[in-house]
Amino acid sequence: MSQFISVPRGTADILPEEALLWQEMECQTRKIISSYGYQEIRTPFFEETELFARSVGQTSDIVQKQMLNLAAQAEAARDEGSKAISLSLRPEGTASIVRSYIQNRLDKKERISKLFYIGPMFRGERPQKGRLRQFHQIGVEAIGPESSSPFLDAEVIALSSSLLGALGVTDTVLKINTLGTAQDKDAFAEYLKKQLASEISQLCPDCNSRFERNIFRVLDCKNEGCRKALAKLQLDYSYISEESRYYYVRVKEALEGLGIAYVEDPKLVRGLDYYTHTVFEFSCPRLGSQDAVGAGGRYNNLVEQLGGPAVDAVGFALGMERILLAGAQDKKELQQGLDTFMVCLDEQGLSKAFKLLQDLRARGVSADMNFRLGSMKSQMRQADKAKARFVLILGEEELKSGEIALKDMQQGTQERFGLDAVAEIVCKIQGNKLVK
Repeated sequence: MSQFISVPRGTADILPEEALLWQEMECQTRKIISSYGYQEIRTPFFEETELFARSVGQTSDIVQKQMLNLAAQAEAARDEGSKAISLSLRPEGTASIVRSYIQNRLDKKERISKLFYIGPMFRGERPQKGRLRQFHQIGVEAIGPESSSPFLDAEVIALSSSLLGALGVTDTVLKINTLGTAQDKDAFAEYLKKQLASEISQLCPDCNSRFERNIFRVLDCKNEGCRKALAKLQLDYSYISEESRYYYVRVKEALEGLGIAYVEDPKLVRGLDYYTHTVFEFSCPRLGSQDAVGAGGRYNNLVEQLGGPAVDAVGFALGMERILLAGAQDKKELQQGLDTFMVCLDEQGLSKAFKLLQDLRARGVSADMNFRLGSMKSQMRQADKAKARFVLILGEEELKSGEIALKDMQQGTQERFGLDAVAEIVCKIQGNKLVK
């Protein structure tokens, strides 16, 4: 016997019983997000590598260490003179949404595009609990000429908070910060370098490199020596312009007006280079070291940076695996049972049972059967496993009388109908579905 091939490391199968949780999560997500006026967008799973390098940042850990690249596509083979293009599986959703916004000229169609997505992302993570190479995110992006408002920042935070609560993650901590404008970020970088200059010997090798290339990444490091050095930082927003500080104050006032509690964290910068102004993160303490369940912020320069118009934007992403790990839906038993299961006990009745099965399905009744004859006991066991609300029984006695028995599995009652009384059977089944 040949050796079986297992799932690639860092990925996971979502089995049918687990898929019910995912379906419920997606259903609730679409309902809540749509109530805020966001519309779904679906982009390819892979894009040109340059898109992520230019948006996420050449010096970010995602581009430097975690990108999953595909083999270069030899475009020159079919288009003489063109160069081979490097493709990468998307590590996050924002860059693809912005690329689509620019390419489809959405700025010409609406003053603000409110978009959401649900789907898989890919990174070359070191597989561990809460960190997979293929993971899934729920995200929203609000992009356009009229998207620059502290109230919109507060809206995306409120929306993410509402989503987490609806999905069962209620014990979260919201951390917020401001990075100010691009110019403020430059001043912040210089401020950090001065503050950390005396501690550079305590930084890990990676952070020694980051010190010059992108000092903000030092703030994300989990190395114990780096954490001790960072604990000594005194951050007072003196590097942020007055206008940026005022914008931040208005965001906080809007959150307070909604009754949303938050903790200010001046060291919060997020791991993506495109952020400006507001950044935020929701963490769940019971997840341990990988405690972030969602994060986001404003990215006012990214659209123009990728070749589009000078419009502002803000958004967030929630990790679906992290939400499930945090205990979402764990108190709710989801059971997706059939409306009815067909039990046939006679070879001559198989064709009649099969025809009735299709008639029921055509009328919106979920139904199944065992396509090989078995005992009443074994087929009733299958019906129970399928969580069937009703069982249709067609045996020798029923065939002789031209009838079929409909057993209510909850009430224990049983009725007989004519084999051609499909409409009556459907009414009985669907009527009971309505009063569940």
